[in-house]
Amino acid sequence: MFRKILIANRGEIACRVIRTARRLGIGSVAVYSEADRAARHVHLADEAYPIGPAPARESYLSIPRILDAARRSGAEAIHPGYGFLSENAEFAEACAAAGIAFIGPPVAAIRAMGSKSAAKSIMERSGVPLVPGYHGERQEMALLAEEAARIGYPVLIKASAGGGGKGMRVVEAAGDLEAAIEGAKREARASFGDDHVLIEKYLTRPRHIEIQVFADTQGNAVSLFERDCSIQRRHQKVIEEAPAPGLDEAQRRAMGEAAIAAARAVGYVGAGTVEFIAEDGRFFFMEMNTRLQVEHPVTEAITGQDLVEWQLRVAAGEPLPLRQEDLRIQGHAIEARIYAEDPSRDFLPSTGTLAHLRQPRESDGVRVDTGVRQGDAITPNYDPMIAKLIVHGEDRDAAAQRLAAALAEYEVVGVRTNLALLRALATHPAFLAADLDTGFIARHPEVLEGSAEPVPDTPAWAAAAWTVLREEARTAGAAARGSGDPFSPWATADAWRMNGAGYQDLLFEAGDERVLLRAALRRDGSLDLTLPGGNSAHVAAEETEDGLRLRLDGVQHRMAVARQGDMLTVLRGGLGVRLRVLDPLAPPESQAAGGDRVIAPIPARVTRVLVSPGDKVAKGTPLLVLEAMKMELTLSAPAGGVVESIRHGVDEMVEEGTQLVTFATETA
Repeated sequence: MFRKILIANRGEIACRVIRTARRLGIGSVAVYSEADRAARHVHLADEAYPIGPAPARESYLSIPRILDAARRSGAEAIHPGYGFLSENAEFAEACAAAGIAFIGPPVAAIRAMGSKSAAKSIMERSGVPLVPGYHGERQEMALLAEEAARIGYPVLIKASAGGGGKGMRVVEAAGDLEAAIEGAKREARASFGDDHVLIEKYLTRPRHIEIQVFADTQGNAVSLFERDCSIQRRHQKVIEEAPAPGLDEAQRRAMGEAAIAAARAVGYVGAGTVEFIAEDGRFFFMEMNTRLQVEHPVTEAITGQDLVEWQLRVAAGEPLPLRQEDLRIQGHAIEARIYAEDPSRDFLPSTGTLAHLRQPRESDGVRVDTGVRQGDAITPNYDPMIAKLIVHGEDRDAAAQRLAAALAEYEVVGVRTNLALLRALATHPAFLAADLDTGFIARHPEVLEGSAEPVPDTPAWAAAAWTVLREEARTAGAAARGSGDPFSPWATADAWRMNGAGYQDLLFEAGDERVLLRAALRRDGSLDLTLPGGNSAHVAAEETEDGLRLRLDGVQHRMAVARQGDMLTVLRGGLGVRLRVLDPLAPPESQAAGGDRVIAPIPARVTRVLVSPGDKVAKGTPLLVLEAMKMELTLSAPAGGVVESIRHGVDEMVEEGTQLVTFATETA
């Protein structure tokens, strides 16, 4: 077994590998970019080496810098995690040339399966069923259009290299094909350095089912059963589970045998995943991922195995720990991916500092894999995944119930997240009935509506008022203690007033609405609160390790309140309400003019400018393309008009709120 390994990755997968290495007594070496200097994986590793600036191409994708760190540290092997260089054959070759073991499959297998087109050709020769499509090398637009017409619309454009939904577009009609291919090629080139695409028939209600395979250098290969990854957005997985609901033993055996045959066809060694798309009882090969998958914890939960340990043992030349007949499915597991993104804005990534982070308590049935801590920043440089929540139960119903309960405990403040969407999915009747397919979210738009930020209610107003008054009292007390007269009535914040009942007005903003509350402080520290509409309530509270214990007219609520500047976020059951604290005596704010400019919705890099000053554009005309967090975003004209100026060019980095294009709108 290895004495020391280097993890050529970051975030939760680096932390995950470090955890197993530590359990096995193996030294761990982390690498980090300038943006990750204080990251969690750096803190957990035994050693850590800097490898360059924040952009991945200058750090985590730099083969020379990673190999230099491995040499300097004395690491005997490199674990690539997933993403970045994990499926890069040149990296695996460079490791071998440097005398460092690559904890992954042979170079030939990576090359064979790294190209979706080549992989499909191999599968076709092996008799594995394929979705009708074009997987050739020729990439002329006229030929691609001809092939799409032959296959029949709708079609799916996919990047030949890589995965994760990057370089993927659904095209419903021939008129949309060229723009979709160009966009897919740009995204594929940026993510994988290869802009080749393939075209497949787009199935309307398929399930995404994948088989976890493992092989060793002695010729043994096994299937560790399947995972259902049908709940997706932007062609990326959101919820995964194992085993796949409704899959009978005959189907499981057939898919497992096909996956093992695929692995044997390329001389596979190590952990791999063969992905199938299934519909109406049939299954078709999609691709093989030559690495550990993001969703591997659900397989670990139902088999009781540590797949990272299996990887290390196989890479060290040991045989597989178990034979196929030794493997059993135990219960049911579900994983939910928690992302910094805004589902209400088409899943736009969100950046910011994690001002408040509370995770569910881990137990035998609840596991959290994460690479962040409270106070860490989610930046535009990398994938916006915050964590993975994995639950396990004796059956699917028990696992789903445990998932909903754990999600209710998850609290994140500082960035927008998909937590409310996950809660809506976990409790949706169709999900609970296992009526799954890759179009689940589009077919059930109510889950997106259910993910909208909740409206403030009485407990939220009460928690906000108590928190603001508590902070003001603390500030006033500290100021009084530092003054010449700490007992002066002018140095208190208890709403004392001469010849009248004491009260304090509190002004909040929730969305576009401003709400005035009136709080009267009692001697015992509780409040009599006048609410919107004239209703009143008695409020008492205490701060505990678990958050705020609020008693509203005698009824207790467990809540949490996090503050960032003038913004308060009140959380209950994991759901957050954002309120802005205003000064009731301040003059009204002036409103900024709008309608004549396009601004950056997130920090990003400009990849294409589609118009020029003087161009006349209609409402909805694409103006420019941004790239952030491995996602491409096209910004369009909000109204018809003439382009006046373009403020930023290709390859420039822009911050959120930056003016990008200004134009004169047309008037009637």
